Amino acid sequence: MFNLERLRVLHAVATAGSVVSAARLLHVTTSAVSQQIARLERETGTDLVERQGRGLRLTEAGTLLAEQAAELLAHMERVMATMARHHGAVTGDLTIAAFPTAARALLPGALRALRSRHPELTVSAREQEPSETVPAVRRGLLDLAVAEDWTDHRLALPPGLDHRVLLEDTYDLALPADHRLAGHPSLSLDELAEEDWITSSNGQLCHDWLLRNRRGARIAHTAAEHPTQLALVAAGLGVAIIPRLGRQPTTARVRFVPLADAPRRRVFAVWRSTSATRPAIGVVADALAEAGAATDAGAPVDAPASHAIGRTAVPVRREPVPACCGYRL
Repeated sequence: MFNLERLRVLHAVATAGSVVSAARLLHVTTSAVSQQIARLERETGTDLVERQGRGLRLTEAGTLLAEQAAELLAHMERVMATMARHHGAVTGDLTIAAFPTAARALLPGALRALRSRHPELTVSAREQEPSETVPAVRRGLLDLAVAEDWTDHRLALPPGLDHRVLLEDTYDLALPADHRLAGHPSLSLDELAEEDWITSSNGQLCHDWLLRNRRGARIAHTAAEHPTQLALVAAGLGVAIIPRLGRQPTTARVRFVPLADAPRRRVFAVWRSTSATRPAIGVVADALAEAGAATDAGAPVDAPASHAIGRTAVPVRREPVPACCGYRL
């Protein structure tokens, strides 16, 4: 009988495209991945990988076994979810990842609530970008991810993934406290034509939105994290658009002003459809939604349809995916 965890490793190599990428997704060393593949080769009595340049690729036999492993892993997940729902027990281990802003704003409260309400459920969390976590959920390497998209540039999930919108987050303009416009009740991009901008790097949602809507915007500084952007604003080095979810901790040297036609983003939880009946998925999604409702970002968003998860009705949407989202699914 084949070892299930070794089949999971082979599946990761097949979906990630290399041993190195699989190790990164599994959060293990490349040596550990190679060792598991070697043991699986001894179990099957055939070569599953072959050398290609400096790396390895699956042989025909390896590809065939990886395809069967994917079906087996999906079936096992459905069986386990069905039995968990039958017993109504919120137990076991669950892995979750969230992009940095959501990790700071949502995970602490959600994880604290889960530990109090469901002591037999072990949730392991990590901070990671949606471009990595959404594919990892689809590949079975994560149970749930917290991702984001713009409300006017929706991310469509492929067959096999469901999601629940947790909240809609509005962006405000961040100005130095002594800025000439800091006392205004609201501002438009046209009123900021001569400003230096602080934003995320090229290819990120916020950066690209700014360039689309303020042609010729002078980007003076880029930073990946909102606290860094706010520190630069506080130093008087420019202005920025900051999501309300990313405003903490704030500083007395920064003023937030509503922005006309401000961008909004959806923050949502993603999981595999095969795990939808697992009660743990439902209670984690609930805890995340509660944590989102407790923030200043805004009230949770209702969706028109729902998909039953355990004992929880979970809204589900699928829309056409724009190229700008950049999620490699």
